Amino acid sequence: MTKPLGPYSPLVRAGDWLVTAGQLGLRDGKLVAGGIEAETAQAMANLRTLLEAEGAALQSIVKTTVFLVEIEDWPRMNTPYLDALGDHRPARSAVAVAALPMGARVEIEAWAYVGR
Repeated sequence: MTKPLGPYSPLVRAGDWLVTAGQLGLRDGKLVAGGIEAETAQAMANLRTLLEAEGAALQSIVKTTVFLVEIEDWPRMNTPYLDALGDHRPARSAVAVAALPMGARVEIEAWAYVGR
């Protein structure tokens, strides 16, 4: 798991919920090469790692927020996003932002329900 870039927790448990900080396409502390598709795939892998450390899975996610530097990247972000989730379809928002840390093109945060 990648060390946080700032003074925050990558994941917090709040009762029956796991709430993640936004995940960039970082591996070994560096942004992966390959553009939006590679960054999205790595961000989803990072979410998986965080959730699995708490006994959850990507299928536990009920809501994601995807932050994109270029909203035009939305269609290319979708393929690796869907590849990671399979048939699971959490609610999702996608918003354009002016910039992301480390020059990333995408950041993804998630809420996962782990109760009952």
